[in-house]
Amino acid sequence: MIDTNIFQDKTAVYYTLGCKLNFSETSTIGRILREAGVRTARKGEKADICVVNTCSVTEVADKKCRQVIHKLVKQHPGAFVVVTGCYAQLKPDTVAKIEGVDVVLGAEQKKDLLQYLGNLQKHETGEAYTSALKDIRSFAPSCSRGDRTRFFLKVQDGCDYYCSYCTIPFARGRSRNGSIASMVEQASRAAAEGGKEIVLTGVNIGDFGKSTGETFFDLVKALDDVEGIERYRISSIEPNLLTDEIIEYVSRSRRFMPHFHIPLQSGSDEVLKLMRRRYDTALFASKIKKIKEVMPDSFIGVDVIVGTRGETEEYFGQAYEFIKSLDVTQLHVFSYSERPGTQALKIDHVVAPEEKHRRSQQLLELSDEKIRAFYARHIGQTMPVLLERPKPGLPMHGFTPNYIRVEVPHDAALDNRLVSVRLGDFNAGGTALLGTIE
Repeated sequence: MIDTNIFQDKTAVYYTLGCKLNFSETSTIGRILREAGVRTARKGEKADICVVNTCSVTEVADKKCRQVIHKLVKQHPGAFVVVTGCYAQLKPDTVAKIEGVDVVLGAEQKKDLLQYLGNLQKHETGEAYTSALKDIRSFAPSCSRGDRTRFFLKVQDGCDYYCSYCTIPFARGRSRNGSIASMVEQASRAAAEGGKEIVLTGVNIGDFGKSTGETFFDLVKALDDVEGIERYRISSIEPNLLTDEIIEYVSRSRRFMPHFHIPLQSGSDEVLKLMRRRYDTALFASKIKKIKEVMPDSFIGVDVIVGTRGETEEYFGQAYEFIKSLDVTQLHVFSYSERPGTQALKIDHVVAPEEKHRRSQQLLELSDEKIRAFYARHIGQTMPVLLERPKPGLPMHGFTPNYIRVEVPHDAALDNRLVSVRLGDFNAGGTALLGTIE
């Protein structure tokens, strides 16, 4: 039994790097600490505990994790520093040696964070607690509210795919999940707390059901019946796991929004083979075609990696033309980063950094063209928008069902409310449409 008296009136700060799943898990860690008596430190206040949830998707991410830890140690002298997340699991000894770090927790340990805080006395040297890959088996539930209106429901963790460029399976372990019944219970609880929108998160959410003998489609249907939730969004799903029956169901659903995020990674079949992806461009194109047939106005975001080993100029040219031909809305472009221990390091042909940058810029320009054209097609329409409380000094904003960002004049009474908005022209930055409430 943990004596929580030591935590009464203590303060904590949290810093999250990386994906939506990390943000969800950090929020859950925060809730655990709050229930033990720890409050979140106010702006400018020195904290007693610092929690850093790390990412390791690229070398740049690793570097940023180290910078954040150094910064927090400096800002909160004497604080007990806990580091968890993917970088902590992959490089625990490296993280433990960073000055000021007390405890490093791996993927299996972070859910039990309270057990590793002791009496909050600083350690002379950092201590790392991790499990071997084969022993990362538990699924830690998380349904947490972000700073805005959305809840993030963790439905799955881990990955069995082992793509040649990726370390995530080594950082998060095998694919696993909670039961559909537990997901429905968490969604119902979010609705009771006033939540109107839930984003389904995970590492490979289409693989849901490995632990429980269920399917992602079964989960979608069950969540669709939860009263009180107005909107669901599927954060990211592999194209080979996005079945036609899921697409058709979303097209008929009142609660699942016409909004998809699908990783492509490359528009070259040769590069996809080198990446060890489980589909080709023909399959990907067929999924986009199917979505647009049943949901013509749907938003489709696509992940693309440029400059992977083996991506010759010819292969990139093929990829660019393929992506240009797709009826998608936005590209999320990443430059390939060498990851220790991955099979990609065995591939010949290394792309120079300046060439990676050129290819990235070319795709980002294409993305800007696509999203502006998508937004422009909706000017003049009236659509329901779920409004969010803005940061100080900024107008209110929210999103249409198909994820068009809309700005309206500030009105605190409209926070977390669905309102009908007539979509006007682009805002000054070109990042949203100006709206008029009807």
